[in-house]
Amino acid sequence: MAFVITEACIGEKAADCTDVCPVDCIKEGDDQYFIDADTCIDCGACETACPVGAIFYEDDLTEERKVFIDKAKQFYQSL
Repeated sequence: MAFVITEACIGEKAADCTDVCPVDCIKEGDDQYFIDADTCIDCGACETACPVGAIFYEDDLTEERKVFIDKAKQFYQSL
């Protein structure tokens, strides 16, 4: 499991999360940032640093927000 960046980041892209990530698993996409689930160590630093509350632990996502898991996977597959 990993953390996931959701809709509050779209268009916002404050980037505070990238500054605190100890494993550099957050990358900028066209409309938002994404967390690489294969690299994330579940430390939670990004969640507390996010000024817009866009980051959630994967198990805590609502059904509506689970689309962001696939969106992140597609982003990293396209790199």
